[in-house]
Amino acid sequence: MSSGNSVTLVGNVIRDPELRFTPSGLASCNFSIAVNRRKLNQQTQEWDESTSFFDVTCWREMAENASESLHKGSRVIVTGRLEQRTWETPDGDKRSKVQIVAEEVGPSLRWASAQVSKNERRSGPSDHSVAAPTGG
Repeated sequence: MSSGNSVTLVGNVIRDPELRFTPSGLASCNFSIAVNRRKLNQQTQEWDESTSFFDVTCWREMAENASESLHKGSRVIVTGRLEQRTWETPDGDKRSKVQIVAEEVGPSLRWASAQVSKNERRSGPSDHSVAAPTGG
């Protein structure tokens, strides 16, 4: 990633990923992760915990791989860029949220093992870019 807008998070998938396809057939996978933080409270000598939740979007082949590989409870490492999405509700209220557009997603091996199987390379244009399609 060449821009200064990059993030790497380690967290747990909180629901099974949802695989969808655009009208043109482009795969998109959405899931959310919970990132837990623990720090020792120096006064009480007890651990303070907090959790943040992040929405993640994968595109193209990575979307299909994530959908097949990840499940609720999977511990993952996500690297990507932050992207703000805005929309208007039916009542006319403006809403926005920041999501992560994934560049890479993989299992965390800290407390688990994984067996990786490489997909056959598909013919067609190179898929090095994970930029979200325009307008979507």
